[in-house]
Amino acid sequence: MALSVVIATVSAYESLRLLLLFVLLFCWLVSKQKHILFTIGTIIFGITFYFYVLAVMPMQASEIHVKEITWTDVYRINGQYIRGFAISENQEKWYVQLKLSAETEKAVLTHSSLAGMVFQVIAQEVEKRPVSHAYAFNMDSYIKSNGAVGQMAVETYRITQKNESFFTYMAEKRFAMKSHIQTTFPLSLQSEAEALLIGSREQMPSDMQDAYQTLGITHLFAISGLHVALLALMVYESLIRIGIRRETANLVLIIALPLYAFIAGGAPSVWRSVSVTEIILISLMFKKKLAIDDAFSLSIIGFVLLTPWVIFQIGFQLSYLAAFSLIYSSVFLKNSTSYIMQSFVITALCQLIVYPILLYQFYEISISSFLANLVFVPLFSFVILPINLFLLLLTYISTSISDFLFHFYEPIRSLLGDFIIYLGSLPYQMWNPMKPSMLLVFMAYGTVLFFFISMERKKRLILSSFLLFLPIAVMHVRPYLDSSTKITFLNVGQGDCIVIEMPYRKEIIMIDTGGILRFEQDAWKTTNEVYKVGKQIVVPFLKGKGITKIDTLAITHADADHMEAAEEILQKVHVNEIHISPGSSNKGVMEELMKEVLQQQIPMIEKGAGEEIDSSYYQFQYIYPMDAIYEGNNDSLVLSMRNSSFHGLFIGDLEKEGELELVNKYPEALKDITLLKIGHHGSKTSSEQSFLALTNPDISIITAGFGNQFGHPHPDVVERLDALHIPFLQTGRDGTIEVEITKSGEIFVTTP
Repeated sequence: MALSVVIATVSAYESLRLLLLFVLLFCWLVSKQKHILFTIGTIIFGITFYFYVLAVMPMQASEIHVKEITWTDVYRINGQYIRGFAISENQEKWYVQLKLSAETEKAVLTHSSLAGMVFQVIAQEVEKRPVSHAYAFNMDSYIKSNGAVGQMAVETYRITQKNESFFTYMAEKRFAMKSHIQTTFPLSLQSEAEALLIGSREQMPSDMQDAYQTLGITHLFAISGLHVALLALMVYESLIRIGIRRETANLVLIIALPLYAFIAGGAPSVWRSVSVTEIILISLMFKKKLAIDDAFSLSIIGFVLLTPWVIFQIGFQLSYLAAFSLIYSSVFLKNSTSYIMQSFVITALCQLIVYPILLYQFYEISISSFLANLVFVPLFSFVILPINLFLLLLTYISTSISDFLFHFYEPIRSLLGDFIIYLGSLPYQMWNPMKPSMLLVFMAYGTVLFFFISMERKKRLILSSFLLFLPIAVMHVRPYLDSSTKITFLNVGQGDCIVIEMPYRKEIIMIDTGGILRFEQDAWKTTNEVYKVGKQIVVPFLKGKGITKIDTLAITHADADHMEAAEEILQKVHVNEIHISPGSSNKGVMEELMKEVLQQQIPMIEKGAGEEIDSSYYQFQYIYPMDAIYEGNNDSLVLSMRNSSFHGLFIGDLEKEGELELVNKYPEALKDITLLKIGHHGSKTSSEQSFLALTNPDISIITAGFGNQFGHPHPDVVERLDALHIPFLQTGRDGTIEVEITKSGEIFVTTP
């Protein structure tokens, strides 16, 4: 029945055609020789649930008619903005981006819980921006998975009152505990305590998050079933030790566990564990203990009944899949006698059941997680978590004693943190094929289930092992079977980043990396975590494509919007060599990149007109600059890419003077090209008439950000392109643009 609920919910949100999965469910139940009334009842239950979800699912709002919002406890104050979910006066949930008016207002709101606070607002529609690319964060999906109807921007507001309710009260208690941790714990221990005790990971340093992700132990900082089980066991045993009857102790847990779920932030993993425990405890009260799998299924049904959209949250998917693998694979654990073997089996089971989802959502999985989990799961669960619980209780009793203990614990914990960061920095720990198709995901799950069944029955082990690795092998080799060339102009905002993939993934060339032009602003408007183009746009694209190595990184010139993200890319992807414009390495904006280059000992070579990039499929030649004195945009590297059927030209931020030099020097070679990357984002100072007339490209690309403050592309440039009948696309308007050149020379241009 839980499976029928899942099918019904996904069908309601995605497509009516998915209801055909009920046919497969029916056939499976028949093959399992279930009673016909149970089989038919399950199908009817699922179809009924489908219509229920259709009736309660939030419908996307076409217009904003909101005058009042009440904040939920899911929000974050960062810099000048409050971003989070709020309920409108007609009980619709919205994602709200509210711009604070003053530093004093921010100070007041930061020191109290916003949950239940009512704002009168003048709301505006958030301009619809194109998604950066298929592998980037998708706001629409995020809104859907949280049951919201849309997003709004607010700049004019007035605080009116605060609604009091049970949920508001619990949010205030959670906020108070968070404030208490920040007041009493040393700064270096606050983020860990917040994550382990109340499920808040906002303050977790990015280098620590990266290390945990590389080691595959990020789940240790998500309050999970193990956390809840340990806490419940501690409370239960304490009550028994002081003479409380077992029935009374169970009743206390029934009341206390949901309260803890609210304090812990109410993540899916928390509610899964709490709800399953609650169901079993309630069944014990009535002398009818439910089997764990029945309690597990009832938990899914109840969760989806109350919040159908939760099924699209990755936390829900991973939590229930991991629990499913352990519940239905107890036979493997019984056959494992030693603790180490049991730990390895648990890790292996969980990894196998979640690896297709991890690859689909994050495009990589940690190879070292098997060993890392053997060490860090017991360490965090039985040592670090209890220590944090004990220290938290102690801070309420005596801060002098807790400060004394912190004096000894903090340096030890800091050493462990440094060791984890060191382990996370070691190479070759991640398997990063490319994002699998949904068909491959289903195939992978089919082979995993078949493998589990074969292992349990001890039959067809060779066949099941072969089939288990078949989709893994397909995922790994798929990029190397593609005979086409792909040129991708990434939508990195106001900047350039171009990725060229040679046939069969033989070579990868990246031209520029994107970046942010940063300006000075008031300290209170500064965000806690600086937005990074490399980390949040370019690296996810490379991971989604399965690109783990860049053969050549060409940085056309030393402007932040062309190279600021290079440092972040070098930290995540191996780069063989870097090409730069002559004389550009001593510019201030290049300083951080130069440090990373020296640390990794990456060859950095100045290139100029006449020099080439080795390639098996195309002739790559730099045709500009023609001198060694760096003077800015007009000394951008200009790269020509050509073969018998294609000629592309990538000119960085070249302006009118540089374009005229190209016209004079290459009057024949640049005539009637296939693809042109328009210079300097389509500014008025570039795209000179004679240059456009000479090159006369079949397609041109303008790399300019959505609604950028410079007004790129300039109307004069657009007018010249139109007058010459040169078609163009713009990354800020059209999103990431992919130009595919087939083996036969055909060209296809696609946008999101």
